[in-house]
Amino acid sequence: MTEIQKKLFDAACDAQKRAHAPYSSAFIGAAVLMADGSIYSGCNVENASFGGTVCAERVAIFKAVSEGAPKQVKEVLVVSDAEKPWPPCGFCRQVIAEFATEQTMIHTANLQGKMKSFAFPEIFPEAFTPKHLD
Repeated sequence: MTEIQKKLFDAACDAQKRAHAPYSSAFIGAAVLMADGSIYSGCNVENASFGGTVCAERVAIFKAVSEGAPKQVKEVLVVSDAEKPWPPCGFCRQVIAEFATEQTMIHTANLQGKMKSFAFPEIFPEAFTPKHLD
């Protein structure tokens, strides 16, 4: 892991400990690196209505935006306690697409630090982005 990836991993692991997952028992943490170097983290927050559930990646991005970070995501790291690291779901990929560039990196990891990395276009080719609305 690079130094930045280690910081993202640590932030995601800290957030993962606070996940509210009484229905799925899938405790997920995420951290995002914004264009100015700031890091924001989030955990999944489940809801009995299921539709009210929010994934860790979206929580982290929403925090960054709501706290005034530059609206460009450089890297995302998602951590789960699963043996095989979990990638962002389709809904999260669409939210990431709003703030990603071709260079945005997505890292998936488990708690032991097993990690896999992708350029965002690799995991969401032909994403619908704000450019489509120009």
